[in-house]
Amino acid sequence: MSGARYGPYAGGDPLAPPVDLGEALAAIGDDVMAGYSPERALQEFLRRGSDRQRGLDDLAAQVARRRQELLRGNRLGATLEQVRDLLDKAVLAERKQLARELDDDARFAEMQLDGLPPSTAGAVTALGDYSWRSSDARAAFEQIKDLLGREVLDQRFAGMKQALEGATEADRAAIAAMLADLNDLLEAHARGEDTGEPFAEFLAKHGQFFPENPGSIDELIDALAERAAAAQRMLNSMTQEQRSELMTLSQQAFGSPQLLDTLGRLDANLQGLRPGADWDGSERFSGEHGLGLGDGTGMLQDLAELDQLAEQLSQAYPGARMDDVDLDALARQVGEQAAVDARMLREIEEALRDSGYLKRGSDGSLRLSPKAMRQLGKSLLKDVADRMSRRLGQRDLRLAGAAGEPSGATRAWEFGDTESWDVARTVTNAVLRQVSTGGEVRHGIRLDIGDVEVTETEARTQSAVALLVDTSFSMAMDGRWVPMKRTSLALHQLISTRFRGDRLQLIAFGRAAQVMDIDQLTGLEPMWAKGTNLHHALLLANRHFRKHPNATPVLLIVTDGEPTSHLEPDGEIYFEYPPHPLTIALTVRELDAAGRLGARTTFFRLGDDRGLQRFIDQLARRVDGRVVAPETEDLGVAVVGSYLGSRQSW
Repeated sequence: MSGARYGPYAGGDPLAPPVDLGEALAAIGDDVMAGYSPERALQEFLRRGSDRQRGLDDLAAQVARRRQELLRGNRLGATLEQVRDLLDKAVLAERKQLARELDDDARFAEMQLDGLPPSTAGAVTALGDYSWRSSDARAAFEQIKDLLGREVLDQRFAGMKQALEGATEADRAAIAAMLADLNDLLEAHARGEDTGEPFAEFLAKHGQFFPENPGSIDELIDALAERAAAAQRMLNSMTQEQRSELMTLSQQAFGSPQLLDTLGRLDANLQGLRPGADWDGSERFSGEHGLGLGDGTGMLQDLAELDQLAEQLSQAYPGARMDDVDLDALARQVGEQAAVDARMLREIEEALRDSGYLKRGSDGSLRLSPKAMRQLGKSLLKDVADRMSRRLGQRDLRLAGAAGEPSGATRAWEFGDTESWDVARTVTNAVLRQVSTGGEVRHGIRLDIGDVEVTETEARTQSAVALLVDTSFSMAMDGRWVPMKRTSLALHQLISTRFRGDRLQLIAFGRAAQVMDIDQLTGLEPMWAKGTNLHHALLLANRHFRKHPNATPVLLIVTDGEPTSHLEPDGEIYFEYPPHPLTIALTVRELDAAGRLGARTTFFRLGDDRGLQRFIDQLARRVDGRVVAPETEDLGVAVVGSYLGSRQSW
């Protein structure tokens, strides 16, 4: 029988909703259409988050606040204060004892106490060889040595201060032996010797001092160097007077100056093995809560970990991924919820990369895949349909499949569809699903609602649609760039999925015009060159209409400016502002050609320029077309509505 292992659940909220890729993809799509690369758009989404998901910026701000709390809530020097309190206690107890004794030695001892240096370190050093008469005073002074010993060890080995409380001479001898063996091991490793077996022997002998149980000598060195570097940064953060006092006092640790020499040798070995650690940094503490040597070193380690988290959350370095974020450290420093939020962002990033929405180009950069484009188009088209439904007081708009002849295409059934089932496709889907899951089909097939496909019908004639979108610099400058792209993508999605018999061509026109695929238009960066070449765009549109002589031409023009450039016979672009009469004449001539081809023309005028309004109105009357002046956010509704309205009128 196979065994099972159980442990604490670490996946965040088990009742949380699944990863919402639709929301992420919509945000990324908007940024891509605004001119960002998909890579940067993904980074921006992770940075900003969403209405329901905290982003990296919020998490980084939480980390920064935690760092400030540590600096503003604490101060260094508590060990010096503890030593001073114990010293005062010892001296007071000794004076009381001497006051009861009348011999000359007692008077001489009082003179010694009166002549103690004012500094704590100097006084402790001066009393190192003093012969105490009071047992309470002697005990208090021994506590100073014990405290200093535990603190200096706690600087290098976390938890030593508590572990060695009440330590015996045997315990201190074990510490000294461990330190000697540790230095020998590190020096052998630095010489390049094989330390595999010596490391195992070292842990077998001294493993009680290393509860983290390092798996290799490198893990041991990393942990020790991180702690030792934090201890050095703590000393660097103190005032010169505090450092001098501590260095002097440390000689009294456990009453053994050799301990400090051994620890100095350890620091030198670690610094040589890990020179890249931060040995020179410092911090400025300004709080009220005093920290001893060990606690202060731990605080500096926390600050270093917070700095590492800040860098990980910034994702500003080459090759940055959400996998880089240390979730355990994040939970430890700022709370479990922060780790849950970061884990969700990691899952979103992984899901976007693994779902096929983002793909790597030949140059290694991320791009929106055709699957992503379809999903974006579907989302945008749904938004357009919802807006149209609210305005018309209808429920969901069904944009295809009205009464008419079958178009030859099928699609998945959706709630509210009234079209006939395509029985062959539905049964085939059920068989494939049942077989793929290991089921038997000999005893019948069970249909699932996901198997159902309906027959699309086409009641209207085929149309050749040319969507001409202005890509001049004014479109980007006035905030119309993204709505233009969203409109193009929504119309493309509508025609490619619901009116597949129609032929859509997207034509972008700025200083010159160009036929573009939807992914090319969606990723188009803002063009800052001046020029609105409607003449060139109409030339391309008419060529599209002539390629489909049996289709009804539909001409949709989105613009916010009068024509200011045209295509010369030799292929050169002519630009002049205000518009040259020749530019106007050539544009009008090509619009007339579209009219002769039978194009049903609609102008979508953006902006409130009265001159543009008069000009567009004249063009529309010339070809019996229409003019729509939508708000920027309603451009998609206007274009899709015009297209559908044109089809219904045929």
